[in-house]
Amino acid sequence: MPTVGVVETSARLAAQETAVLKALVDCRGRVVSRRELARLAGIADLSDRRCDSLLVAIRRVLGSDAIRTVRGRGWMIVPLAVDRAEVLLAA
Repeated sequence: MPTVGVVETSARLAAQETAVLKALVDCRGRVVSRRELARLAGIADLSDRRCDSLLVAIRRVLGSDAIRTVRGRGWMIVPLAVDRAEVLLAA
C-alpha cells in the first residue's frame, strides 16, 4: 500500500510544481478543481491536463497518497502530507 513519503532534503520541485503544491497547501482541507488549481498556480493559460502532469511529479516527491483525487471534483492534499509539503516549499 503506498504511503505519504518522507521528503528527501535533495528533493526539488520545478516552479510550476511548486506553485501547484502551494495552491493545494493554501487550500488544505478542501477539494480544489482543475480550473481553480490552474488559476491559483498561474498556469490557467496552459493545457487543461497540465495540472495532472504536475501532480504526478509532486506525488513522486511527497508520496503517492499525499494528494487525494476526488473523482469529478478535483484534488486535495491529505492532512498527513501538509507538514512535508511545507518543508519542501520552504527549501
